[in-house]
Amino acid sequence: MTAGSADHRRILESASAWSGAPMALATVVETWKSAPCPVGTHMLVHQDGRFTGSVSGGCVEGDVLEIAARVIAEDAFALRRYGVADGAAWEVGLPCGGGIVGLVQNVSPTHFPERLFAAIAGAQAAGKILLIGSDLKTGASAVVDSEDGQEFVNRYLPPRRLIIVGAVEIAASLCAIARSMGVEVIVVDPRARFLTGERFPETVLDDRWPDEAIAALRPDARTAVVTLSHDPKIDDPALAAALETPAAYVAALGSKTSHARRLERLAATGIRADRLARIEGPAGIAINAISAPEIALSIAGGMVRAFNNGMR
Repeated sequence: MTAGSADHRRILESASAWSGAPMALATVVETWKSAPCPVGTHMLVHQDGRFTGSVSGGCVEGDVLEIAARVIAEDAFALRRYGVADGAAWEVGLPCGGGIVGLVQNVSPTHFPERLFAAIAGAQAAGKILLIGSDLKTGASAVVDSEDGQEFVNRYLPPRRLIIVGAVEIAASLCAIARSMGVEVIVVDPRARFLTGERFPETVLDDRWPDEAIAALRPDARTAVVTLSHDPKIDDPALAAALETPAAYVAALGSKTSHARRLERLAATGIRADRLARIEGPAGIAINAISAPEIALSIAGGMVRAFNNGMR
């Protein structure tokens, strides 16, 4: 079985902070029906009881903590199946009606070597995919070259990215939402008064003209591009550049009327109708959003829908 859709950012941060301390790693290796977390999701447990992440949204974490304490003490591993909470089928159940199989490993050379965390972080920083295979009979994990012959493989993908064009108020809210989901954010705006670290803390800022920035950033199938400036001189070149890439989501803020005019302008530059159809305008899902945070939430929803429909 192969997984590759989970966000591992917090796990890697905690693994780095706790480096050298006894730890256990829990991983969802199988799900069925309405399981709350996807296959590949992790929960990292420190020997002192602290933990990061989740394997069930809270339903079975208490049991996982007990198992983690044991595998740390014994340098062992455990494979545990959790199903519906009917009391007859399983000791610990999931009220959602689904089920999971969890692998809990001691972080040690025998089971999950600590160096694998650094390998994952390094691959993500380089924009590469890393495969880690786990033998569910021995509880041993290692980097592998392919999925062939492996019982379980976790595909650690590069982080998803969001390129926001236009350092406006909606962008500030959208940055916060995206970062909370582990999405890397770049805000592009050639206007120096708009693009400041004070307005956009902990965010990569790019003051190039949007078409130049997007060409340099090279959006891929794990990237979303959203234009928010409301200024055609800024938004139109950005959209034209984004449509030349395989970006998973291309969207533009504005009313239906302004979007129609936008499409006319872009068509006049020679962009084909099938490419123009990729632009979601108005950007986001329909939630009757009014305020900047609500509009940002709707745009984030559109982005997540596009990412997950493509399973990238």
